[in-house]
Amino acid sequence: MGLFDQLKQGLRKTTQLLNTDIRDLFKAEGRLVDDAVLEELFESLVKTDMGVQAARQIVDDVGAQFRARVVSMDELIGVIRAKLKELLAQPADPIRFAASGPTVIMVAGVNGCGKTTSIAKLTKMFRDRGLRVVLGAADTFRAAAVEQLGIWASRLDAQLVKGQPGSDPASVAHRTVAKALDDGFDVAIVDTAGRLQTQQGLMQQLAKIHRVLGKQVDGAPHEVLLVLDATTGQNGISQAKHFTDAVQCTGIVLAKLDGTAKGGVVVAIRQQVGLPVKYVGVGEQADDLALFEPDSFVDALFA
Repeated sequence: MGLFDQLKQGLRKTTQLLNTDIRDLFKAEGRLVDDAVLEELFESLVKTDMGVQAARQIVDDVGAQFRARVVSMDELIGVIRAKLKELLAQPADPIRFAASGPTVIMVAGVNGCGKTTSIAKLTKMFRDRGLRVVLGAADTFRAAAVEQLGIWASRLDAQLVKGQPGSDPASVAHRTVAKALDDGFDVAIVDTAGRLQTQQGLMQQLAKIHRVLGKQVDGAPHEVLLVLDATTGQNGISQAKHFTDAVQCTGIVLAKLDGTAKGGVVVAIRQQVGLPVKYVGVGEQADDLALFEPDSFVDALFA
């Protein structure tokens, strides 16, 4: 599938919720826009987890243009689409590659967010471009995580660096980048242990990994990608804020978008955290990673 079709498929549940509510609100013959209608529209938008702030801005725009007028559903959706594109606007550059030597990418996220699968999808994307990739299994606390990453590395023709169970994650990160430097790899992706944003000790460990990488390669890590589970909705906002404080996250990979009607959380992330959403996961296969383009995202939302 092309990008638009991937997004359309991934947003199917959110689209169904949003379009059903708006169709129920605005019948074919149109409806008079008054306070009651605007409040119903606000509630429908909030259901998608875009956040109260974004929903209120959209409703205010609708009210400013249409209050006391009879409008059609198409007119209403036109205003919503335009406002969403404005709220989601962000720089287009997805990955900041190193000027020379390996590009170092650090990946973080809470347990169960889809981090390992997202790393596999990123690896597939880089391999498809002909880039050589080495993966660092710096989640040394869970043998299953290392095993899963190893399976993906084998499938995708990437190298894997791992340590002994319970060993220092920063040392694994260091050896991963050292291998990238010594053997001429184009990209080094360092996995980290899944953790809650409230676990201060583990967050400090993340910061240590970040410092270690910075000492090996100029400008590293070039990207710190935070994987968020779209199904958690607004809880992702708190995660993004805490992780960014610890390791200066540079962007979001929004996983499991295909499994939720809360796709609007992308809007809340952009507004409340300010991080760009770089990629969205729209399925379980290695190819199911779509570049996040705000205009395409909004068009797919109402397709």
